[in-house]
Amino acid sequence: MDLQPVRGTHDLLPDDARRHRHVEQVALEVAARYGFGEIITPVFEFTEVFSRTLGETSDVVSKEMYSFTDRGGESLTLRPEGTAGVARALISAGLSQSLPQKFFYRGPMFRYERPQKGRQRQFHQIGVELLGVAGPQADIEVIALGAHILEALGLSGDIRIEINSLGDADSRAAYRRALVDYLSGHVAGLSADSRLRLQRNPLRVLDSKDESDRAIVAGAPLLTDHLTAAARAFFDEVHEGLAALDITVAINPRLVRGLDYYAHTAFEFITTALGAQGTVMAGGRYDGLIAQMGGPATPGVGWAAGIERLAMLTPPPPPPSRPLAVIPLEDGPTALTLTQRLRHAGFAVELGYGGSLKKRLIRANKQNARAAVILGQDELSRSAAMVRDLDSGEQEEVPLSALEVRLARFR
Repeated sequence: MDLQPVRGTHDLLPDDARRHRHVEQVALEVAARYGFGEIITPVFEFTEVFSRTLGETSDVVSKEMYSFTDRGGESLTLRPEGTAGVARALISAGLSQSLPQKFFYRGPMFRYERPQKGRQRQFHQIGVELLGVAGPQADIEVIALGAHILEALGLSGDIRIEINSLGDADSRAAYRRALVDYLSGHVAGLSADSRLRLQRNPLRVLDSKDESDRAIVAGAPLLTDHLTAAARAFFDEVHEGLAALDITVAINPRLVRGLDYYAHTAFEFITTALGAQGTVMAGGRYDGLIAQMGGPATPGVGWAAGIERLAMLTPPPPPPSRPLAVIPLEDGPTALTLTQRLRHAGFAVELGYGGSLKKRLIRANKQNARAAVILGQDELSRSAAMVRDLDSGEQEEVPLSALEVRLARFR
C-alpha cells in the first residue's frame, strides 16, 4: 500500500492549518462587516449544475471535473468552484423572492489538473456572491470587499488590481462577430480544442491556455472597442466609484471571461510574489447565470480566492496562547480532574502522561508551555501543587483551591 497522499493533495499540519484558518477567519469577519452571511453548500452536486454553468467545451468540464455515478445511478461531481452551488441554492431554497442576497463561502474544491505552486487538485477557496443588484454599486462593493480582506491580511502592498468591461449583450454580440471574423483567418494555427470552441462558443477561445492559441488571441480585437454607450457608462461608474474609495486599479483590455452569462465588470487581484501563478483573487459580473440554470433572471457579481496562495503570502498569524503543563508524579484522579477544571476555566493545558519529572519538563518546554503545575505526593498531602514558571525557573507552592487565581498571570 502506498501511504503517501494522492498526487495533488496534501495534509494541512497544525502550523499550516493555523495559517489556513487565519485566512478564512479574517475574510469571514471582514465580509460580515459588509453584510455577507456565510453559506455552506454541499461538496458535491449533480453534474449538470457545473456542466450547464461552466460550459461543455470548457477545460474544467471536459478535462478537470471529478465526476462519478453514485449507487442510485445519478451523475455527481465534486465541486470545481463555488459560484454554481451558491446559484443553485438561491433557486432551490426560493431565495430569489427576497433579493438582494449576499453570501460568503469557504471550503474545498476539486480539479484534475497539473499541481502547481499554491494550487492542488484538492484546493480551498473563499468567495463572495452578491445577487439581485443590477447596478455598478454591487461591482464596486465586492471589489472593495476583496481589497479590504487583502489589506486585513497584510497583503495590500503586494497586490495590483486589473479590471475590464465585458459589456452588455449588444456589446458582446458585436464583439463576437468581430472575434469570429478574426479567428476564422487563423484557424490553421488554433489548437483542436479552440477550433471546436470557435464553432460552439468562440469567446471560450480567449480562455485557452494553449501557447499557440494565446499568441493568436494576443492580436484579436478588443472587447472594449465594441462597448455600447450604456456599457461604457456602467464601466466608467465602477471605475469612478473605486477611485472614490481610494482603490487603485489598472484597466487590462485583455482580461476576459469566455461564457455568455458574464457581463460588464471582470477583475483580478494579482501578485508577483508567486511567480507565473500570480492571480490570488478573481471575479466578475454574471447576470445570465441563474437564468441559464433555470431560475429567474437575477443579476450577480462575485469573486473567489485561493486560500493556499493567500496563506503562502500572509504574514504568520499570532501564535496560539502558550499552554500550562500539568505533571502528575503519582497515579490518581487528581491530575485528570485538575486538568479538566483548568480547561473549563479557560486555560490551555497539556497533561504530562508519563516519564520522569525531567523528561516531562523537557516535553513541556518543547510544547512552549508557560508554566508547569507539578503534583507531587508531598504537595498533594497538603492539597497543593508546585507551580513552576518555565521562563524564569521560579516556583512556589499554591493551594489547589487557589490555582485559577494564581495562574491567571500565565494566560
